[in-house]
Amino acid sequence: MNSIVERPPRTQHLHYLDNLRVAMILMVVIHHAAQAYGPADWWYFHGDQRADVLATLSAVGGAFRMSLLFLVAAFFVPRAVDHKGSWAFLRGRLKRLGIPFLVGSATIIPALLYVYYVQYRGYPPISFGRYYIDVFLGLGEQPADWTGPIWPDLQFGHLWFIQNLLAFSALYVLLRRLGGLARRVRPLPSPTWLTRVPGNRTLVIFTLALSAVVFLVRIRYPLDTWVPLFEFIQAEPARLAQYTVFFTAGILAYRHDWLTRLPRSTGYTWLAIGSTLTVALFLSGTDTRFFAPGGASWASACWTLVETFLSVGLCVGLLTLFRDVFAGSNRLTRAMAASSYTIYIIHLPIVVALQFTFAHTGLPTLGTFAAVALTGTVLSIAAAVVIRRLPGLRAIL
Repeated sequence: MNSIVERPPRTQHLHYLDNLRVAMILMVVIHHAAQAYGPADWWYFHGDQRADVLATLSAVGGAFRMSLLFLVAAFFVPRAVDHKGSWAFLRGRLKRLGIPFLVGSATIIPALLYVYYVQYRGYPPISFGRYYIDVFLGLGEQPADWTGPIWPDLQFGHLWFIQNLLAFSALYVLLRRLGGLARRVRPLPSPTWLTRVPGNRTLVIFTLALSAVVFLVRIRYPLDTWVPLFEFIQAEPARLAQYTVFFTAGILAYRHDWLTRLPRSTGYTWLAIGSTLTVALFLSGTDTRFFAPGGASWASACWTLVETFLSVGLCVGLLTLFRDVFAGSNRLTRAMAASSYTIYIIHLPIVVALQFTFAHTGLPTLGTFAAVALTGTVLSIAAAVVIRRLPGLRAIL
């Protein structure tokens, strides 16, 4: 039978997924290093150096990197729930995701925003404690000339990914239990189309449908517009549909063994599509006549279509490439894989500190970016390895 429940449990460790996750997290470090010198988005550090190529780098990375991280994270969720049970799995998620999220949100993020407040707000200096209570938590009066981006300063920064991953995991457990109750009332066979590995035609239809949904969302919520779902969950609606779909794809990929069965021809076809679009963007740049972050315009529809094809192409392609080429492991790759979660959590203050440090070195823009990216990557990896060896932290990080 084709029911996924009857598939034998996987015992082989999939090193290529570890390697791919490490690569994507290091791309996050590089992306945040570029934030100060490329895109016009709000950032913790302000400087005069700008390079259009770094804006393109951020746009390309933003198109697929986090979607692929959600897919890889979701791939391991069903196996963990099968092995531990729903409640034990959720307790483990609350420990491994919830604790770092709460601690990081209460320490790393307000410290960064306090530096921003002192450097760029132009208000009379205040202590960190007063800032934390009055401005970060918003218990003081909002200044009349407050420049944002939000009031209060309370936000979760890069830790939004951990928060969203926890929410997706909890939602999966809830839907799984509801599905189990439904099957007790009326058993239904598993849809046969789900057992088939998606081919090129299916992927094209999927990409077009996802593009349409994302475009409709971006009419109201352009890129880089963040909203608090349920007054707490920090989400970017412009990409939430992509993240939800890719998380779901990761679960289905595990249940139906898609990653192992995906033909090379399909994977490399989509890698070529994603790579071609990437090269085209770097050659042409993100011309605002053709690309817009949102709204009911042809430019918004064009960028949404390009971004979605690029995302699907690179996600499918890189999964195939790493499965076929980067499936090995050694002591270094295993150490980096074990520390990748910690790298993600701690890298931001390191990168921002380096952006301040290299601000007046006289290097050209790309040289400054390269120095911040390289040094930030090395320091983040080294710090993560050390932090995970501290008593009590290994079980969480």
